[in-house]
Amino acid sequence: MLSRLARLRVPLGFGAAAVALVFARPSWSSWLQGAPIALAGELLRCWAAGHIEKGREITRSGPYRWTRHPLYLGSALIGAGFAVAANSALVTVVTMAYLVLTLVAGIRLEEGHLDEKFAGEYSDYRAGRAAPVRRAFSWARVRDNREYKAILGLGAGFAYLAWRM
Repeated sequence: MLSRLARLRVPLGFGAAAVALVFARPSWSSWLQGAPIALAGELLRCWAAGHIEKGREITRSGPYRWTRHPLYLGSALIGAGFAVAANSALVTVVTMAYLVLTLVAGIRLEEGHLDEKFAGEYSDYRAGRAAPVRRAFSWARVRDNREYKAILGLGAGFAYLAWRM
């Protein structure tokens, strides 16, 4: 069930976005309240993307020193900010349900995969036994991790909400 949910994350996201875009009732007040929350989420995602070496290591620098899943946390903040900006109870319920279901599934699958791939090293990291690593933030890593897609999606979503007002 978890692997199916994780695999369906993108199509389910498009479905949730369609509901959100149809039923959003934004106002300038809600837009201005939600935008900083979503922006904070995207900044966290960029910070994480500038540190992570996906599939090559257990990243322990940047935001990974404090949280195991800063990309997912950033996505949750983006979703929360969008729900606030959309100003709709239905959008909030659909967004939060989507995020909880898909992020929990993704986290559980990813943690199991990482622990298996890196011979228990992830368990040490999860338990706080792994020392943090100092690594400089890299915009090239942000680009290579395709974070520009999330930035474009965030911009398009908030532009649409502004247009709807």
